[in-house]
Amino acid sequence: MNQKKIVIAIDGFSSTGKSTVAKQIAKHLSYVYIDSGAMYRAVTYGLISNQISFKDTKSIKDFLESLKLRFSNSKKETSLILNDNNVTDLIRSNSISKNVSEVSALKIVRDFMVEIQRQMASDKDCILEGRDIGTIVFPNADFKFFMTADEKSRAERRLIELVRSGDRNASELNDVLDDLKVRDLKDSTRNHSPLIKAKDALVIDTTYLTINEVIDKIVNTVNQKRTLY
Repeated sequence: MNQKKIVIAIDGFSSTGKSTVAKQIAKHLSYVYIDSGAMYRAVTYGLISNQISFKDTKSIKDFLESLKLRFSNSKKETSLILNDNNVTDLIRSNSISKNVSEVSALKIVRDFMVEIQRQMASDKDCILEGRDIGTIVFPNADFKFFMTADEKSRAERRLIELVRSGDRNASELNDVLDDLKVRDLKDSTRNHSPLIKAKDALVIDTTYLTINEVIDKIVNTVNQKRTLY
């Protein structure tokens, strides 16, 4: 008898530490890591690079049908490959951050990406992070977590990320905070798959927690219940 595959869903606002936490937990538990947010960023990058209007549904459909998107895992890092090109760093620029919410709100994009994400996690123990994993992609996930933090802390983290990535368009803290608020509003109010907490998700406020403390909370919760499976 095959053992049931486990799905861990981590949702939440941007710059709450979702990606860092999910990557490390995946390594700790030997699970496959799927960053849905990076996937939407990659599509955004692809559309912009090919000068495709976000309102041109036909061209977007053609682009998605030719899309080759996969994660490449090594001991050091997880890379995202878009049509044979490593876009891991390119998708973290400020210009992508400012446009990804608009692309993510497109029904044609969300329907396509949800199907890909479900296929990726169909036969493996997985940890997925994003904004609609526990509500839309895997509403029956075995474990659901929702990460949040106060806006100022998130803006500070985002600014550090931009500076470290070498983004020449990195803004002042107040500008980053304003961009973050705009994205929160777009993500939470879009018609398709809005950012909301699943009713059965455990909320983790990361404002005053270290990455290791967040990881411990999630891993302990999973380990306490995993024996039931």
